[in-house]
Amino acid sequence: MQLIRGIHNIQSDRNRVDERGCVLTIGNFDGVHLGHQRVIKALVAKALELNSVATVMVFEPQPRELFAPETAPARLTRLRDKYALLKDLGVERLICVNFNRKFANICANEFVEHLLVNSLNIKYLIIGDDFHFGKNRQGNFDTLKVASQQFDFGISDTSSYKLHDCRISSTAIRNALSDNKLDEAFQMLGRPYSIIGRVFHGDKRGRELGFPTANVLLKRRVSPVSGVYVVAVKIPCGNFYGVANIGSRPTFVGIRQQLEVHIFNFDRDIYGQIIEVTLIEKLREEQKFSSLAELTEQIEIDCEQAKQTVQTLKNN
Repeated sequence: MQLIRGIHNIQSDRNRVDERGCVLTIGNFDGVHLGHQRVIKALVAKALELNSVATVMVFEPQPRELFAPETAPARLTRLRDKYALLKDLGVERLICVNFNRKFANICANEFVEHLLVNSLNIKYLIIGDDFHFGKNRQGNFDTLKVASQQFDFGISDTSSYKLHDCRISSTAIRNALSDNKLDEAFQMLGRPYSIIGRVFHGDKRGRELGFPTANVLLKRRVSPVSGVYVVAVKIPCGNFYGVANIGSRPTFVGIRQQLEVHIFNFDRDIYGQIIEVTLIEKLREEQKFSSLAELTEQIEIDCEQAKQTVQTLKNN
């Protein structure tokens, strides 16, 4: 799947969509949940029907992260995760627009004529009927319907492809994760919730306490989950289980938000490797301990509980 970053690259001859044009959908697609997947499958089918390129446009940062960063919702997926999930669904091109104030001030007509029509050669658009775009959010679904007739491209709203028997949204998934309802999140995502990232060198505190950890930075403003979890860990060399702390480690001052996972029966060097950590069960919230001895004792309890959970899982 081709990844294009930025408007300037969309409009360059090297990246211009070919004569087949594109079938396009636009949105955050945070989580790429089952509702999103329905839309993407319809997108891919329509692109095949029209012999066009199945294309998804997303924004980085997401609009609320620009206009209201303090209240922006937690991210379910980073761009890299989104890319992999969309690729698996058959998307051929992912356009990542740098959502800044200059882009936000583009008028609605310019967005349609210069970007969608002239640069992308749009043939069909699948979009939410509540979608707003352009300076002061002046463009909406009705604007696009009029433009579709003027510039001769097809259009339909995403409600035609949603799961009508289940309310699925990124917000509902965040709420389920926050309420420790991992099964509900699973049902809406169509997969267990996991965190993917590259292992980096930490401060080695876990090793000093007798519990070495693989550390992954949470490169998002807010994480949708926090606390101590029983986890499954997928590493290039195999699959393992462990116990993970997700958050800011309140016992240690000034620690940035990260994931630390102690992998059971594992002592290999995996620095720099990409791992996937899947949440199985939450054990407790993060807490601040008065001493390292108290923290070590609690980690031992966490590990024992996690191993019991894993054994039950294997027996079933």
